[in-house]
Amino acid sequence: MTRLGIMFTPSLPPESLPTVARAADEHLDDLWVWEDCFKQSGLASAAVALARTDRLRVGIGLMPAPLRAVALTAMEVATLARLFPGRFVPGVGHGVQSWMGQAGVRVESPLTLLREYAVALRQLLAGEEVSVQGRYVQLDGVKLDWPPDPAPLLMSGGQGPKTLALAGKVADGILLAAGVSEDDLERSLRSALAERPADLPAPEVVHALIVATGDGAERRLAAEYAMWDVEAAPGRGVAGDAEAVAAAVRALSARGATTVALQPTTYLDAEGVAALVEFAGREVRPLLA
Repeated sequence: MTRLGIMFTPSLPPESLPTVARAADEHLDDLWVWEDCFKQSGLASAAVALARTDRLRVGIGLMPAPLRAVALTAMEVATLARLFPGRFVPGVGHGVQSWMGQAGVRVESPLTLLREYAVALRQLLAGEEVSVQGRYVQLDGVKLDWPPDPAPLLMSGGQGPKTLALAGKVADGILLAAGVSEDDLERSLRSALAERPADLPAPEVVHALIVATGDGAERRLAAEYAMWDVEAAPGRGVAGDAEAVAAAVRALSARGATTVALQPTTYLDAEGVAALVEFAGREVRPLLA
C-alpha cells in the first residue's frame, strides 16, 4: 500500500513541530520537513521529530548541497541514522538558486556539485574512506568513525529533466517538487529512470499533494494555487472529503508515487495540521487498504 505522510511546511513556527509529529506518529507513516532558506533547519527539525515520536519515519526534502560541507552532512546524517535506525530519510538537492546567491554559496554548475556531493555522501555513509578532488567536493582520506548500519535511503530530486535524471542515477529515491501534477509525475519519473543503473532497485517516489478539507475547501485550495502561481490540475491538489483525498492518492499511486505526503494549506495552524493528520489517518487510510 502507498505510504501516507504529512508535510511540515515552514509556514508553521518550529515550536509547533512536536504537536504535528506526535499526531503523525499516531496516524500516518511519514513526516517530511523542509529546509527552505532562511526559515528552519531540516536536520534540527528531523532530530526533534524523531526524538518526540516512536515509530514515525521522518524525511528531509531537501537539504541544499551548496549550504553544507559534505563531510559535516555525513556526520550529522550518520548520527541520526544510528540513533533512529530505519526511521530517518535524508535528502539533498540544488537549493533555490536565488537563495544560494543570497547566502553567498551559489555555484556555476549546480548539477556538477550535486553529482559530486551525492556520490561522496553515499560513500561516506557506507563507511568508506573517501578521497576525491572534484570541481566542488574535495576530501582527503575522510572516513566516519560511526557510519550507520545500514545506511539510510538518500533522496534527491527537484525540477527539470537533467536534475531528475541525475537524481535517478545517484539517489535511492526521488522527491518531487511541490505543486506537481499527475502528468508532471509521469514525466518526472521518465526522466529519473532514463539513466538509472540497472543494479539499483526501483526508487522510492515521494509526491506532495496539497489538501484542503471542510467548509470553504475549494476556495482555500484555489488560494494555495494562486500563492504557488500554478494552475489547478489532477494530482497537484485536492479539496473535499476523505473519499476525494483517497481517490487523489490512489491516482498518484497508479502513476508511480510510492509515498504521498499531504501538504496542508498555509492558513492552518499547528492544531489544524494535527487535525488534518488525524482526518487522514482515521478516514483516508482505511479507504486506501
